[in-house]
Amino acid sequence: MMTNLFSTFDPSTNIFNLSLNWTSTFLGMMLIPSMYWLTSSRINIMWNKLNLTLHKEFKTLLGPKSFNGMTFLFISIFIMMMFNNFLGLFPYIFTSTSRLVLTFTIALPLWMSFMLFGWINHTNHMFSHLVPQGTPPALMPFMVMIETISNIIRPGTLAVRLAANMIAGHLLLTLLGNTGSSLSMNLISMLIIGQMLLLILESAVAMIQAYVFSILSTLYSSEVY
Repeated sequence: MMTNLFSTFDPSTNIFNLSLNWTSTFLGMMLIPSMYWLTSSRINIMWNKLNLTLHKEFKTLLGPKSFNGMTFLFISIFIMMMFNNFLGLFPYIFTSTSRLVLTFTIALPLWMSFMLFGWINHTNHMFSHLVPQGTPPALMPFMVMIETISNIIRPGTLAVRLAANMIAGHLLLTLLGNTGSSLSMNLISMLIIGQMLLLILESAVAMIQAYVFSILSTLYSSEVY
């Protein structure tokens, strides 16, 4: 029985002694799209920005004739290489990208698929790449030989470049670290500072080499269209 006019607003509706009068406050929030109240973490925002930046850059290099979604192939290669390079900087973790077995296994199928696609679908375009524009007729046979050799060694240069840069930095860190037991305290402090600077340099090299590998793969693929 209603005792006064305002008693209708009392929290009297309940189930299992739980008031349901305030549920109307949350019903509106449930109908609002999640994008207005759910924010991504900083890691998700960072990865989204990284993927978007790489997608725009690779799309520019590939050109308008490239297939949709092709940039994600090179983004995946970049992320995999970068993670492997960074993990190799931690103690007792094997650096897989310092071995030609891994780098050549990735570079050769990429190059082979680009070559097969280009020579099967754009044969005249691939032949035109063998002779640069403006080459004198007397030098054309030599230019064809040079361009053919440079094209064939591309997967090898991709693989060796990444593996050599990873080996060089780790080898230098190891050699300097092994000399610590025979140095005086003053030299050890200088050695530690040098090791820290080299570690920062190797962190930059780890990202740069992954970027170079993916960028060169993108440039090689853009030549077959």
